[in-house]
Amino acid sequence: MPAVGHRIRQFFGALRPHVDAEDRADAYRYLTPAEQAVFESMMLRDQEHGIIVFERVRDATSAPDPQLFAAALLHDCGKGRVGLWQRVVYVLAGAPLRARLASEHGAAWRQGFWRLLHHPRLGADAVAATGADPAVVRMIREQDSPEPDARLALLQAADDA
Repeated sequence: MPAVGHRIRQFFGALRPHVDAEDRADAYRYLTPAEQAVFESMMLRDQEHGIIVFERVRDATSAPDPQLFAAALLHDCGKGRVGLWQRVVYVLAGAPLRARLASEHGAAWRQGFWRLLHHPRLGADAVAATGADPAVVRMIREQDSPEPDARLALLQAADDA
């Protein structure tokens, strides 16, 4: 049941996303100018989530890890523009339904589901195009890996918290 409460809080938080200037400046210390442009292209709710994940990772590490911090900030950049209703349906739907709703070249609403489904690869490709550190790209690409290394496990735990 805790997952239900988490999802309800997540939904209401998504209605009014906010990133203050201090949090943005703190995040930008770990992003190159090209990575900052990717961050700025993200929907505000994904920026806010990225900063929350970054803060959780930072609090869980004993020393700064710029690569891990950048991956935390950018891990959802592949989602692109998707409506809140699509995010809700995506979370509630099982894997078979997600796959049926998603279409790379279908109607715009189906493309949104496709991006949600494939966002780790899409995000990794977008970040790689900036010339980002290969470790950052790898962590974004493998964010859903069932066998994470220690750094990726930290990212996954912070994302799931």
